[in-house]
Amino acid sequence: MRILLLVCTLLTTSALAQTPFAEQLAQHRETYRKELLDSAGGPLKATTDLAYIHFYEPDSTYRIIATAERTVNAEPFDMPTYSGKTKEHVAYAVLSFVLDGKPQQLTVYRSLNLMKVPNYRDYLFLPFKDATSGKETYGGGRYIDFRTGDIKDGKVTLDFNRAYNPYCAYQEGYSCPIPPRNNMLSVAIEAGEKTYEKDH
Repeated sequence: MRILLLVCTLLTTSALAQTPFAEQLAQHRETYRKELLDSAGGPLKATTDLAYIHFYEPDSTYRIIATAERTVNAEPFDMPTYSGKTKEHVAYAVLSFVLDGKPQQLTVYRSLNLMKVPNYRDYLFLPFKDATSGKETYGGGRYIDFRTGDIKDGKVTLDFNRAYNPYCAYQEGYSCPIPPRNNMLSVAIEAGEKTYEKDH
């Protein structure tokens, strides 16, 4: 599922490092669409479904260098999902940044289940909502993925252009984590994936 998308993204990251921003993002989104359709257990079943996936135009102002402060001695907790199940996570770091002249903070989490898998033990997860949620973007929030190695010298690139919808945005029956209250921004993040426009 989303792990496959993460793998594909990581494989192309180094090759795209020197590519202009808009072109790099276009390639990332093309890979994203393909993985949604091709992934086993994925939410899309037909090529025609891809026509209902839309994104904001690339906007480099939403590609921000954030300060990452590690969360020391964080206790694991059960993050609720929209299916009623829970998934065990632990807070990894707090990202601080400025957007539209206002200071903001978001918490990045680590999945305890993925920490047991050697290839994904450094996987980080950022679920969030913002003022576009339920309007131009999926009401259940959006996600951004990281690896622990993305945080260097207490800094990390936070690119909202890569914010994507959980599988629940496309189809019911998935256990998609609900963004915690501390990850609900009052500002509008007009970047990344928009609402899936096909009824389900």
